[in-house]
Parts: sequence; C-alpha cells; structure tokens
Amino acid sequence: MTTEAPTGHGLTSASWETEDIDVDAYLRRLGVERDAPTLELLARIHAAHVRVFPFSNVDVLLRQHPGVAPAAIMDKLVRRGRGGYCFEHAQLMAAALQGLGYPVTRRLGRVHAPENGRTHLTLHVDVDGTTYLADPGFGLSITGPLEVADGAERREWTGVFDLRRHLIDGVEHWELRRNGELQHLTDVLRVVPKDVRSAHLTTSTDPDGSTFLRRLVVSRFTGEGHVTVIDGARTLRRPGRDTVREELSPRETIQAVRDLDVELSGEDAARLEVILAHWQVADLRTERRTSAHLIATN
Repeated sequence: MTTEAPTGHGLTSASWETEDIDVDAYLRRLGVERDAPTLELLARIHAAHVRVFPFSNVDVLLRQHPGVAPAAIMDKLVRRGRGGYCFEHAQLMAAALQGLGYPVTRRLGRVHAPENGRTHLTLHVDVDGTTYLADPGFGLSITGPLEVADGAERREWTGVFDLRRHLIDGVEHWELRRNGELQHLTDVLRVVPKDVRSAHLTTSTDPDGSTFLRRLVVSRFTGEGHVTVIDGARTLRRPGRDTVREELSPRETIQAVRDLDVELSGEDAARLEVILAHWQVADLRTERRTSAHLIATN
C-alpha cells in the first residue's frame, strides 16, 4: 500500500510564520518601494539587503542567540540592526518576497565541501516562469538573482559566480562557485521550518560542527566595496583595487564590527573583547610552541 503526499506538502506561509515579518518596515530599511513582483524589483531588494544588513555571528559567540523564528529575526535585524547569518537573512527575505507575491522555495545546502552538513539556507524565487537563486546570507556572495540553470553565470566585481547542476544519489543539486571555487552545494529536497531550526542549533551550539563558535565573522557590502572582519583582522575589497588586509587588536576589532553597523551594547562589546583577547593569547602560545619545535629540530 502506498500513500501520496498531500498537495503542497502541507506547507503554507503560516507554517513559516511569515506574518511576523513586517514587509513594509523591511522595505523602508532597504529604501525600496513596494511594487509588482518583477525580476527588476527582486534585483533591487537583493542588492539593498546585502548592503543594509550585515552578516554577523556575534550572538552565536556570546551564546545569546535569540533563535531563528521570524518574530525574533524581525526584531533583531530590522528593528535593532544587530546583523545575523543565513538562517535569518534568507528567512527575512523569503517572507518579504512572499508578501510581495513571489513564489519562494527555501533550500538547504552544504558549505565549501559536499561532506559538510546542510547548514546554509538559500532561496529559489520564481519570476515569470523562471527560477532564480537568491543568496542574501553568505557574506561574500552574489548581490542579485542568478538564474537556476546549468552553466548560468553572474559576473560581479568580486568575481564570476556560476551554477552547475549535479545528480547525486538521484537528487538534484546545484553547485555555486566563485572564480571556480565551490561556495555551497544546495539540494532540492523539501525543507520544513524544523529543518532550519535544527541546522541553526548545529551551527550555533555544536563546537565540532560549526566554525562560528570558534571564530568571529562579520561582513557587509559597503559604499566602497566589501569588508570582512574575521577574528583579529579586517579585509577590505574594492572594485579595481588591491585587497587590503590589516591586523587588529581586540579593541580595534570591536570598533571594526561597529563600523559595519552591528549594534553592540557596552556589555556585549566587553564580553566579545574578552573572547578575542583569549584567542589572541592562545594563538601567540601556539606560535611560540611551533617556533620552539622548529628551532629544536633544525
């Protein structure tokens, strides 16, 4: 005996709690006016989103992440300007796009290697019969929609992004590459809200399954280009110019995070500075041990 899945698999906007996202407040933050659901509007929303909302794992490091329910995302990103990561960015954009009339499908993927867990959330957005990838929560990624088609390319000043279709164990996968390097591998398996919550819990609480518990990562597209702050270093990329990387002290790192518009209270800044200082000391000890070993064996 076989049973058929119900039409639509039982998922609705209510299942994703999209009513908790204030679409008009989101658009005001972006500086984008409400309009008909066209490809041009999708491009404007995507470009504005990655420039307005920073990518940040600060709350993960401070062990105080409020979760990835849409109500928490609305408060954290839109009202407080805290910044967040893929589960927040993609859900926020998905709810807003659905509110504007776009058909949206959430997709989970594996970052940098096919063997990694499904810990990245992207969107497939349908516009006039064509499906486009939207990827607002990956840091240095596309700044606008990319057609979901084998060999499709999007050329940006940060590099050439392309999609490749793969069939793995009978399941369709889409590989996003930047300048030939794998960014993430996304499958088309059904995603439900609990999948996103489970992926978030892995990313925010499992030290073996997530680098976000072992390093600071904050980034955003700016008027100059793109800035990334990782641990004690800031990298500035600008169109047509050499990439600049500078080492930062823990206190300078806190200011660099604030410069990317990540809201930090005095208490949060102090706690984050302690974490960064601890890492700096640990790195120095490791460097000294390595140097001593090299001297002893040469």
